[in-house]
Amino acid sequence: MKIEVLGTGCAKCKQMEKDVYNALAELNITADISKVEDIKKIMDYKVMITPALVIDGQVKVAGRLPKKDELLSYIRQAQA
Repeated sequence: MKIEVLGTGCAKCKQMEKDVYNALAELNITADISKVEDIKKIMDYKVMITPALVIDGQVKVAGRLPKKDELLSYIRQAQA
């Protein structure tokens, strides 16, 4: 599973990255996590508002932080 956190480094972007690590630890799942700060790469996903969460190439959330249950659900679905 490849997880990308899209954002330019704002507080919400950093929080999303932290939440992703915490969710993976809680589920005991390993994933390739990367932080994408390059505006052109973010635009490639057609994301206009950050933070955004991309799992296996699919934008799951953009412009807000997902609730914990929502984040866990996205990760579980990608794992299945």
